[in-house]
Amino acid sequence: MTDETYSSRRPGGALAAPGRIKEISSVSNPIVKDIRALAQKRHRDETGLFLVEGLKLVLDGIESGWDLATLVVSKAALQGGSEVLTRAVSRAVGLGADVVEASAKVLEAIARRDNPQAAIGVFRRQLMPISRIRLQPGEVAVALDRVRDPGNLGTILRTIDATGAKAVILVGDCVDPFSLETVRATMGSIFAVPVVKAKAAEFLDWRAGFTGQIVGTHMSGTVDYRAPDYAGGATLLFMGNEQAGLSEEMAAACSVLVRIPQAGRADSLNLAVATGVMLFEARRGALVL
Repeated sequence: MTDETYSSRRPGGALAAPGRIKEISSVSNPIVKDIRALAQKRHRDETGLFLVEGLKLVLDGIESGWDLATLVVSKAALQGGSEVLTRAVSRAVGLGADVVEASAKVLEAIARRDNPQAAIGVFRRQLMPISRIRLQPGEVAVALDRVRDPGNLGTILRTIDATGAKAVILVGDCVDPFSLETVRATMGSIFAVPVVKAKAAEFLDWRAGFTGQIVGTHMSGTVDYRAPDYAGGATLLFMGNEQAGLSEEMAAACSVLVRIPQAGRADSLNLAVATGVMLFEARRGALVL
């Protein structure tokens, strides 16, 4: 689904060498410092790695074929006889990932909060080139213009996953989809939804060859959001920035601009809510995505 394909085999098809198990109790350990640094976008960009909290989400990532580099686990939970955690450790080692048995203080330092999860995974991120977005009739994807809130993006990714839509295209200066806050909000859907990052010019170049419809939400839209034919062809739902909406350039790239009617005093919806409304309407209109 991305620039690189990851599995239990390393690039070139060779089986992964068994990972190492280390016990760490000091937050000043270089390994801990490197993992903590992934809270910063600069380090995520430099290393291509990101953090995932929680054993269930770590296992989701492994099952989805994403490359696990390091698994940090609670030493106390392991000593307490957690069978699921023990199996996760064995699986991580078999995949070639390093395992860190960490003290509660180390886990809190990495998660940057009290009472952290018993497992934190360090995964290699995956991004899909925009050239690989090819939608079939009845299929739907989402594009977001300069989305800035990690909670909104995480919730949108989760909703895309829930509705069976095919991908998200992040256009322009968007929040990092692999930030810890965004990943938390996805509840594991980060592993299920192909993510594309594209500059405005790249998106417009791709749009020139896209034969489906682009349905954009806009304050000046005069078409009801239920009116477009979501079953007749491929659809890209285009949602704008939380404060400014779609830029004029991106609005001009849309096939139709729609509006979600408001019955009360509010004149707009939260971006994640509005995207959810659009996605479920597209699903209803297409019947099967």
